[in-house]
Amino acid sequence: MKATVLFKEFFNSEKVGGMMLIGCTAISLIIANTSWGSGYTDFWETSVAGHSIGHWINDGLMAIFFLLIGLELEREIYKGELSDIKDAMLPIFAAIGGMLVPAGLFLMLNHGTPGQDGAGIPMATDIAFALGVLSLLGRRIPTSLKVFLTALAVIDDLGAILVIAFFYAKTLVWANLLTSLGIFAGLIVLNRLKVKNLIPYIVGGVGMWYFMLHSGVHATITGVLLAFAIPFGSGGKESPSYVLQHILHKPVAFLVLPVFALANTAIVLESNIVETLSQSYSLGIALGLIVGKPLGIFVLTLAVVKLGWSKLPGDLTWKSIFGVGLLGGIGFTMSIFITLLAFEDAAIVNNAKLAILLSSLGAGVLGYVALSRMFRTVQPEEDTEPISSSLERSSYAMPEKTKDSRILKKEVYSER
Repeated sequence: MKATVLFKEFFNSEKVGGMMLIGCTAISLIIANTSWGSGYTDFWETSVAGHSIGHWINDGLMAIFFLLIGLELEREIYKGELSDIKDAMLPIFAAIGGMLVPAGLFLMLNHGTPGQDGAGIPMATDIAFALGVLSLLGRRIPTSLKVFLTALAVIDDLGAILVIAFFYAKTLVWANLLTSLGIFAGLIVLNRLKVKNLIPYIVGGVGMWYFMLHSGVHATITGVLLAFAIPFGSGGKESPSYVLQHILHKPVAFLVLPVFALANTAIVLESNIVETLSQSYSLGIALGLIVGKPLGIFVLTLAVVKLGWSKLPGDLTWKSIFGVGLLGGIGFTMSIFITLLAFEDAAIVNNAKLAILLSSLGAGVLGYVALSRMFRTVQPEEDTEPISSSLERSSYAMPEKTKDSRILKKEVYSER
């Protein structure tokens, strides 16, 4: 049950974090468009130890967010949906479709223009916001759909991280990059030596972050690398990976992401919003998030099932996959993050943020309405049905001889 408990904890922290993100975004928007707006934006530009407060948030605090994402991805690989290749194919291909199609639609409108560097903006799904909207439907949503969206969003964020690393890196300083990677290699050695004390990993992670920050590669990548250096072991409560993930849930949900929202959503609403939203990059963002995301997720999910590489959970339908694909269009955190890397012009950044905000809002409303119409009845209590009987009816059920050995990593999907 440990995998189930950790998933529920992750889901609950993300859905509450989504509500806090909404509140902080609203506060930031309101302040930015009052007489206090100038002082508010100037505050985030205040220099501290050679960098602005906003820079420390985006390059420092967000590394902690990426560390949590990396730990969640590690858990999914070892004990979750990604632990079985056939089951993993479903969210993996869904995420690939949800990245490629939005980026393609964006480039279709922006190729050869100053906005083409923003192709990565509509590629990522905001886990906190997406799960926050899904949580509004409560027990009407099957657990398998919650797990599918979580795995999809985690893989999606990994894709965004790779995009940041390969396409938004500045001029490389090889000495610093190799030093950072050398520290990472040292932590891997500690892992192999079964060193379970978290302190050397945290200290090493800080060193990795420092040298990565000065290497030209975005420093937040350190968070994901550190996650895979930390021992996972059996994945139980004594596992360093489990312990750290448990520790980070609430700080990320209640501090890191809300502060990121306050610092990066001070969007000044221009008098001519129509002109702002008619810019090719704004249209590309809207088209990518609202149309490209659900289309890409649905088409590649359908393809992988039709090819026989994976199967749809028994309690889900193609309509529900499309509905959750709409929620995948909630970009927000990662989209804003990539915007800051893609553009240097303040006006373009402001306009792109507004497009992200409105597009994510539209995707969230459409997803909520679609799923609320599909799931009108409350699902049975998850802990009232024996795991074994639930597994027997699940589309992910296994032969009796292998069920005991793999029940832990399947029980999340089998719950109702």
